[in-house]
Amino acid sequence: MCGICGFYSLENSGVQENTKILNSMTESLHHRGPDAIGFYKKENIYLGHTRLSIIDLDDRSNQPFISQDASKILVFNGEIYNFKKIREILLANGLNFNTSGDTEVLLKSYEF
Repeated sequence: MCGICGFYSLENSGVQENTKILNSMTESLHHRGPDAIGFYKKENIYLGHTRLSIIDLDDRSNQPFISQDASKILVFNGEIYNFKKIREILLANGLNFNTSGDTEVLLKSYEF
């Protein structure tokens, strides 16, 4: 199962130190997701993800997963069991997908 971590820093001045902390936190989760590792840093937000690829093996499904307009970022640990049905509904409503996994379905469901 994937691993997620993150934090919000009250100070924007410690970017280099916060980045070290995020890297350390994420690396400590490597055993939970050996297939990919990802980071997101913007302003005071720091997110990390380690991926265990099960459903969609494509690198485009790596996390943190960023929406097409870059206004939303998703990291999650789990599996959306009915994502194929949800995907069908979203497709019927005109949404398009770049991946075949549940991560993009989750984010687009939120946006919809």
